[in-house]
Amino acid sequence: MTVMETLAEAAANRTDICSVTPERHPRPDGQDGYTISEVVDFTGLTAHTLRWYERIGLMPHVDRSHTGQRRYRNADLDWLELVGKLRLTGMPVADMVRYAELVRAGDHTQGERCALLEATRRDVHARIAELQGTLAVLDHKIDHYAGGPVRPDLGAPRMRDR
Repeated sequence: MTVMETLAEAAANRTDICSVTPERHPRPDGQDGYTISEVVDFTGLTAHTLRWYERIGLMPHVDRSHTGQRRYRNADLDWLELVGKLRLTGMPVADMVRYAELVRAGDHTQGERCALLEATRRDVHARIAELQGTLAVLDHKIDHYAGGPVRPDLGAPRMRDR
């Protein structure tokens, strides 16, 4: 199941995406003591970023081996995937840390978590609308340069000679 399918399923069932476990992990639960270098390979994040996430409170407590090495679990990989999606939305790091704190605080914070995500969703919708307008201008200019039909209804600036 892809991330988009997981998100769609979560939305359809009105479940919290944080509670939806992806079907595939590199290893099954119970055998999932990943090293930091393995997590770097799986996620594309740097070891520095993973340590920074832990330091600022964005990552929950990461288990350690008897020698002190970090050992990540499948749940940590799931969390990192969510953090990656939140980063793509443009959510400020401070808000992501606040969200992480609320998740760790328990179910009684669901309302506040939802409010944070709804505010982020509004920001994403606004950025999408802005990008669609930008795309329309680009399409207009490409049509102009390609000798295609000029579409004055886009409200694009009249810069035919540029």
